Amino acid sequence: MEVPLFKGRINMRSTLAIAAAFAVGFQIVPTEVRAAENLNLICSADVVICELMKGMFEKESGIQVNMVRLSSGETYAKIRAEARNPKTDIWWAGTGDPHLQAAAEGLTQEYKSPMLEQLQDWAKKQAESAGYKTVGVYAGALGWGYNTEIVKKKGLKEAKCWADLVDPSFKGEIQIANPNSSGTAYTALASLVQIMGEDKAFDYLKQLNANVSQYTKSGSAPVKAAARGETALGIVFMHDAVAQIAEGFPVKAVAPCEGTGYEIGSMSIVKGARNLDAAKKWYDWALTAEVQSHMKEAKSFQLPSNKSATVPPEAPKFEDIKLIDYDFKTYGDPDKRKELLDRWDREIGASAN
Repeated sequence: MEVPLFKGRINMRSTLAIAAAFAVGFQIVPTEVRAAENLNLICSADVVICELMKGMFEKESGIQVNMVRLSSGETYAKIRAEARNPKTDIWWAGTGDPHLQAAAEGLTQEYKSPMLEQLQDWAKKQAESAGYKTVGVYAGALGWGYNTEIVKKKGLKEAKCWADLVDPSFKGEIQIANPNSSGTAYTALASLVQIMGEDKAFDYLKQLNANVSQYTKSGSAPVKAAARGETALGIVFMHDAVAQIAEGFPVKAVAPCEGTGYEIGSMSIVKGARNLDAAKKWYDWALTAEVQSHMKEAKSFQLPSNKSATVPPEAPKFEDIKLIDYDFKTYGDPDKRKELLDRWDREIGASAN
């Protein structure tokens, strides 16, 4: 026997009442409340700093951050490959050259943060040179860190200059990253070209190759290996060597006597970012003095870009280092990068140990 669903007729008034009940139950909650904001972030700093930044931002903003840690060279390649269908909203940290290259290729988009006037001149200059498609967030000088115990035990000469690194006594005792994947190593390559001239720089790199035991993917990996006693010396940004000293490892940081290049760690919003509002919130937040003053908690010893941020006392000071006038415009150009990397692959990478 069929049981009728309703007894009697449903009139217009009862129909409207049912509809109103559904509206109250299911449609009154605004979309932004029901669906939390998200941000897709690539972080090209040390993973400890990346996790610190992610946690702080999520706590302060309520925005969920989907973070991937990649070296700057890898990030540049990923953003380039995904240009037609971007999966990343913002790229934070990593050497400035790949950020400038991404800007030149239209892979990132212009954004003038209201925080710009609070930044150091070198950070603002970075933004201006890229048409405000990137901005400086920190700076650090290139050098190396060596394990003092290994150097003493093996009777190695203390390496104070670039010239010292090609001494035969260092055979198999040096690590440096691969410039195809690492912004640190590309900065080293571009710095040597500017110091010596291109042909002499590549002659030097061939001699250095005889002493290199491994070309790592990550820029900071060589000095971490030195700290663990796996190699004597790692060519890195000096603040990465200082971080190992702060951890208690027997490492000494060195600024090369002939002069050295430096990085302007940068930040860029990806063109076509799906979560643009959230990306801008991160961008402005990451440029504040308060946030940049927290970097030392992750044993990050770069020079912050906000003028009012606290500079860690351990941070290598530019005034104590012989810095070259690093040509960011030339060596941040995609064509120049490709030219140097192609030559490195032919003359160094093909015969790398």
